This record gives sequence, structure tokens and C-alpha cells, in this order.
Amino acid sequence: MSKFDAIIVGSGINSLVCAAVMARRGKKVCVLEREAQLGGCIRTDALTAPGYLHDTLSTAHPLFVTSPGYAELKDALHGAGLTYVNSAAPTGVLLPDGRSFVLRTNRDENVRAMNALAAGDGDAYRAGIGFVEQNAELIFALLGNELWSSQIGKMMLGRVWKQGAHETLGFFSPAMQSARAWLDTHFKSDLVKAVLAPWVLHTGLGPESPMSALMAQVIAFTLEGVGLPLVKGGNARTVDAFKAVIEQAGGELHVNADVAEILIAGGKAQGVRCTDGRQWQAKNVICNVTPTQLYGRLIPPAATPEPIRQQAAEYRYGKGNMQIHLALSQPPQWNDAQLNDVVYLHLTPGLEGVSRAVNEAERGLLPAEGTIVVCHPTALDASRAPAGGAVLWIQLPECPRVIKGDALGEIAAPADGRWTPEIRERYAGRILERLARFIPNLQASIVGRSVISPGDLERLNMNLVGGDPYSGECSVDQYMFWRPLRGTKDHATPVKHLWHIGASTHPGPGLGGASGFHVANALAKK
Repeated sequence: MSKFDAIIVGSGINSLVCAAVMARRGKKVCVLEREAQLGGCIRTDALTAPGYLHDTLSTAHPLFVTSPGYAELKDALHGAGLTYVNSAAPTGVLLPDGRSFVLRTNRDENVRAMNALAAGDGDAYRAGIGFVEQNAELIFALLGNELWSSQIGKMMLGRVWKQGAHETLGFFSPAMQSARAWLDTHFKSDLVKAVLAPWVLHTGLGPESPMSALMAQVIAFTLEGVGLPLVKGGNARTVDAFKAVIEQAGGELHVNADVAEILIAGGKAQGVRCTDGRQWQAKNVICNVTPTQLYGRLIPPAATPEPIRQQAAEYRYGKGNMQIHLALSQPPQWNDAQLNDVVYLHLTPGLEGVSRAVNEAERGLLPAEGTIVVCHPTALDASRAPAGGAVLWIQLPECPRVIKGDALGEIAAPADGRWTPEIRERYAGRILERLARFIPNLQASIVGRSVISPGDLERLNMNLVGGDPYSGECSVDQYMFWRPLRGTKDHATPVKHLWHIGASTHPGPGLGGASGFHVANALAKK
């Protein structure tokens, strides 16, 4: 048995940030990971053919490079080998009729291009991003800080003092608007709507969701500011860098350490017990898990109030996610050459197509024409493939967690609704047929393929319940002040010295590490 200042359960981005910050501030930390490799949703594997490296789950780092954790750790991480590659064309959209639009990191270029498509669209885009800039202090304070804190209270009171209560509350009207309302009200071009609409999917929302307009605006603002950084050599190099930084500061990291129970005495967390019988003592226990796991598996029932356990049991999970990883003998040759340098390309019918696919997935249907997210990492990082080769990272963000049918009526739903290898491969084939219409050399250049269904995602990482990559639905009632539960505040739990971090907690999903940073900051003040 060892004594630590903190034991951190799980090794995703929030755990790694938490451990690195605490260790570098002189605290003794230990990270316990149930799987055989560290990183949670950060991993790089040889999934397909020899010499090809694929980011098995997550891949881009826009949230991390704008986070407080990165600001504190960047010199150490880059000193440990973390290197980014990037492009001035972070995202674009391709419609079924072959028309495309590329969003660049230069706002003036974006505004001109949008105005050229439809008079006034570029100006409306500038106004939308301007809303983020004008309210940046409030927006990023709410999205990036502990909400139940004196800091937020003082900021809100200061804003009321300066602007008055009416104007302060007025901010929340456009902030709660759906992406559809914003796009349909202010834009005329279907291409402009189409380049912005799919990005709400990356926040776990749909275009009809409250707050999805603000999320689209914040993402566009972020893409212009930092692009979509990818990690040279694969996302797993992020984990390598964190591991080196943590160990250099005296921290420990252990794999194959499946925590079965949090040890509690006198209402305080004392440590953890693993499934193999090992016990670890600590002054604090920090869990990067879902509320379902924390309150339903790890904490003994008698240690928490019944209403909290009930809220955790009612916690909902969102749409499933699917990935297709391709090894290619040559780079993809898009019909439209301007797409070659785009980091994240969305192939979609546009706003209506995103809306329809979200609705179909939420009703348990395989979408008829779901959004296809395509990333071509080897365009920026040739080290991920043999000479002349390429890899494609393909994400399908609108998938049913439980299959009830097929919107096209081609694939029969299994009786139990579970994803099977046959359904996985048939649905992937349908996706690749759509993609091949715009990449003539795609099918002939495939030398390896690996498909990961929503069911496979959960088997890779138990936090991805039903293949939900965001560890919980991001609807208004499970967001901000009420994430993870309405009965808890920030990252505290009813058990003293037990803390809850990760995508299921505020500020939600994404490779940002904010929840881990805030708990580390509270436990290891500079």
C-alpha cells in the first residue's frame, strides 16, 4: 500500500492534465488505468497494414491548445517530444452535387468567399464571430471555469454592475439559440450553412439543439484562431509526452489496474481497491469515469444519498459514433483539388441533411445519408504511412446506439439491436461508396481497412457507453450547471476528498483537459 496526494482513476486527457499539473507542483500522484495502454481516447495503433499508423479514436487538438492546462504544460510537453502539424484550411464541406467550400484561418478571406456566394453572408458570419469576441469574457468563463465558484459570481455581478441586469440577461437569448435558427435567419447560401452546421455534431449536439448556434460560433472562432492541430507521429505521442512529464516530476502511471471500489471511511475517500486485490491509499481520489460507473459501481451505495444515485441512474447517453480507418497505397485524389489540404472535411447534404441524419440516429435508424467526416493526416504528417502511402481517418457522428432499422431499408436490424460485424461492415461499405464518387482512386488504393462500430467503441473504452464519444448527452439539462448531475456542484461529490472529472463533467467533452486542470488547481495551488 502506497500513500499518494491523489490517485487518478482513468488515463484520458483530463487525467493526464490533472496528474501532470499536480506532479509538477510537488504533489505525489498515481494514475491507474484499467486497459493495457494509457490514454483513454488518445491512442495510435497499426490497425490495417504494416507501416500505417491510425489515430484509433480522437485525433485533433484545437481545444487542448487553447486550454489552461496546455498554457501551463506546453513547454514541458514539447520538451518531451510533443509536436504539432497544422493547415491554414482547417475545415471544409463537400455537397453531393460536387460543390464545396473551404473555411480558412483568415477571417477576411472567409468573409469575402461567403459574400461571393450570397451577398451579406460573409457579413453575417463576421457578426456571428463578433458576438463571441464581444462576449468572450463571459462565454469562456462559463465554458472553461468552475461554475459554482466565487469567480463566476463576481464576474456576473460585475457584468450586471456595468451593463445592467436586462442587458446581461439579454446575452442568453442568442446564446441559447439553435444553429438552425441562426443559420436560416442570417444566411442565404446553402454552402455557407453546410460548412458550419456539421460542427455542432462535434459538441454532441444537433442543429436543432439549444445552444448549438453558440457552439458553432465558438468553434468557427477557434478554428480561425488555432486551426486543427494534429500530433506528428500520431496522437499517442501526446500520451508519451505526458507520461514522461509526469514521471519526471515523480508521478506514477499503472496499466492493467482496474479499480473496483473506492475505499471510504468516515465519509471520506481513503483510496481504491482494484479487481486483482491491490489497494492504494491517497488523500484524494479523482475519478475520470461516467456518473453511471461512479455512483453505480465504484462508490458503495451507503456512501451517497439516494437522490444522487437516482440521478446517476437516469443519466442519459447520446448518439453512437463510428470510425473507418483506411490504409491507402497513394494519397486520395479528390475531384476538387482545393480539398487536398483540408484537415476535417464534412461530406453532407448540408443543414437539412445533418438534421435528418441526427433525427434518424436518435430514433435508432442507420441514417440514409449521414455526415461523413474525413481527415487525411498524411497530408500533414508523412510519418504515418510508408513512402507514397496515406491514411484516412473517417468518422460517422450520427449512428444509433441501438439499431431499430435502416432509413434506406437495405440493412435488417438485429433482434437485440446490437451492432454486429456484418452490419458494421455493410454500413461502412455504403459510406465508402459515397466517398468514392468524389475520390476516383479510393477503392483501388485501399490496402487495409478497419471499422470500429459504436459497440466496438464501448469495448475499447467503457466511458463511451453505447458508442457515445461524449460520455453523455449534451442536452441543456445535462450541461453547464447540471453536468454531470443537478445534485452535485462542479467536480465535487457527496464524498469528501472524492472528485469527478472527465467528459461527463463540466465543461463537457473534447480533448481539452479543463476538468482535470481545475481539480488539480484546487488541490495543488501554485
